[in-house]
Amino acid sequence: MPDEPLDDYRVLVAVGHPLRRRLLDVLRVEQAATTSALAERLGVAVGSVSHHAKVLAEHGLVVPAPELAKDRRERWWRLGDARISWSSTQFADDPAGASASAAAYDLSVRLQLERLQTWRTERGSSSREWQDAATSTDTWLHLTPEEARELAEELTAVLGRWADHGRQGEDPRRQPVFAFAHTFPSRP
Repeated sequence: MPDEPLDDYRVLVAVGHPLRRRLLDVLRVEQAATTSALAERLGVAVGSVSHHAKVLAEHGLVVPAPELAKDRRERWWRLGDARISWSSTQFADDPAGASASAAAYDLSVRLQLERLQTWRTERGSSSREWQDAATSTDTWLHLTPEEARELAEELTAVLGRWADHGRQGEDPRRQPVFAFAHTFPSRP
């Protein structure tokens, strides 16, 4: 499903919370999990996960998955169909929306940089194969705003194809890999 621009900044408020963002990330990797498994993975109380999952469910970001439950006491969650895409100017005329947009973006960047720093400090404990496979790349481009949007759409499509590919078949060497990219005007 392609990303569609948000029309409600409250979705950004929902994903702008660090625990809810981590909960989404776990479900992106695991596909589905029980409330208790999520609580254990995130190191928080079951009640906290339940509350935050319900907030995300209000916006279609996660959905209950009762078909996975072994009994009525087990509460399963999986990712919903909703995707998150927004422009930094989309809510510029609404102070609450602009604040939510900035907070969600800042949290995303902080988490991306934290993951990168964790990899840098822990990469020596990974196999040589994974150390060789990890990449870092950047380049300078000369683009119009329209071309930058087209590039972003292409990058999103490539990452989406690879996200789907990673769910095909079982290879014991397959493990979660975090990929991110940013494009923005800048000067050297």
